[in-house]
Amino acid sequence: MSALNTFYHRLPVVREIERGIIRTEAICSELAALRTLQCLETCERLRHEKSLREGSLCLHRHEHQVCSQNGEDGVIVEIFRRIGEGARSFVEVGIGDGVENNTAFLHSLGWTGAWIDARAPVLVDQPGLRFREAFVTRENIASLFRELAVPTEVDLCSIDVDQNTFYLWEALTDWLPRVIVIEYNASIPAPTEWRVNYDAQRVWDHTLNFGASLKTLELLGRRLGYSLVHCEIIGANAFFVRNDLVGDRFAGPFDSETHHEPPRYALCHRPGHIRSRLDRLPTQST
Repeated sequence: MSALNTFYHRLPVVREIERGIIRTEAICSELAALRTLQCLETCERLRHEKSLREGSLCLHRHEHQVCSQNGEDGVIVEIFRRIGEGARSFVEVGIGDGVENNTAFLHSLGWTGAWIDARAPVLVDQPGLRFREAFVTRENIASLFRELAVPTEVDLCSIDVDQNTFYLWEALTDWLPRVIVIEYNASIPAPTEWRVNYDAQRVWDHTLNFGASLKTLELLGRRLGYSLVHCEIIGANAFFVRNDLVGDRFAGPFDSETHHEPPRYALCHRPGHIRSRLDRLPTQST
């Protein structure tokens, strides 16, 4: 069999096919690298343009990806630089694989907090991290927060469950996080109020029928005492700061017409090394 295999690979036509496959793979790799570079350059150009228009308080220039899916990490760090880190606590609903989310980087910086997700990811048994495996609904989110001892004024609350995000935030009437990061449906125009009909067991079907429009979240935030201060360039997450912390630290007006970003999901690309959990710094004493 080995002799036959050797003979087969020595055939001119087979050798040409193999060389063609190798060349094709190399071309595909180069095209993928160029595509990533193009996406990164487009994002940087858009951020620079917005920063020039909106001035020094603009958060777009601070978008940076470490463990987050897009530029959330940099925005979160900058927001807390402006308002103070507080107790350095977080809670995140919808953490994905535990490596890529909005609070993994904070945890590596010594923050403490709680994670909730319908599926247990790897490496959740970490110092300063409490985890509960649960399918989160409007009816059970408060009890889950109490079970995990989430502080009433937790510094950061991130909600990304793809479908019922509006209803989960609305149900957190006993909590006043200093900062809220929440997914919005960027396909809905900025001035339009819209949200999905509530169904506790409903999950995202990978269509544009999900979540809530930015205007709807803006109005909910206003009702709960929050100002919309930013949406990342990709058009995935909206950032809200509690009104008593806003002051003159952020660019207004704090409405969807000002901060809405359209869906630019095609620009989602992770440059650099393979994703991983970062080593955790010691918790800072207070």
